[in-house]
Amino acid sequence: MKILWTNFASKTLLEIYKYYKDAANKEIAVKIKEGIFEATKQLISQPDSGQIEFTLEKLGEEHRYLVKDNYKIVYKKIKEGILITDVFDTRQDPQKINDKNRKSGK
Repeated sequence: MKILWTNFASKTLLEIYKYYKDAANKEIAVKIKEGIFEATKQLISQPDSGQIEFTLEKLGEEHRYLVKDNYKIVYKKIKEGILITDVFDTRQDPQKINDKNRKSGK
């Protein structure tokens, strides 16, 4: 099974990296980024290991998530493998995950 990333999820992870690089240092930023990547590896052999993401149920796409530190790694199964759709900071309002402006970059 393959792990794929949407452009949105990749962009969000890059923003997290840049934030910690500036706010702390490059080593911490790399550690956080690599930790998120490492957490997704379990999905290759256990794609249903994450919990159901109830805030996205209305989409009917069976999104699930893993938690790594303060981040939800949101994903869904697709024909080609596992698609990471978002990396969401859990310190935000949970309903913000559905915010159209967030997804469009506004």
